[in-house]
Amino acid sequence: MNTTEIRDLINEYAEQLPDERLRVVADFMAYLVDKESEEATEELLAIPGLSEKLEKAEKDFAEGRFTPVEKLKRKY
Repeated sequence: MNTTEIRDLINEYAEQLPDERLRVVADFMAYLVDKESEEATEELLAIPGLSEKLEKAEKDFAEGRFTPVEKLKRKY
């Protein structure tokens, strides 16, 4: 079963659920999305030095030390 078929099946089931159960399904789906996001964040934070590099990049940007996208597009 491909992704489109799975989404269609989920929608088909959702149409048959009473409001109370539909809320439970929506809460569960939100939980899964949040969990996925948290796992991705944890994976990124596990990269040695990434937090420090991000902080430096944010500081550089705030202080105007960056190259505009337009300039990069022309260069590359």
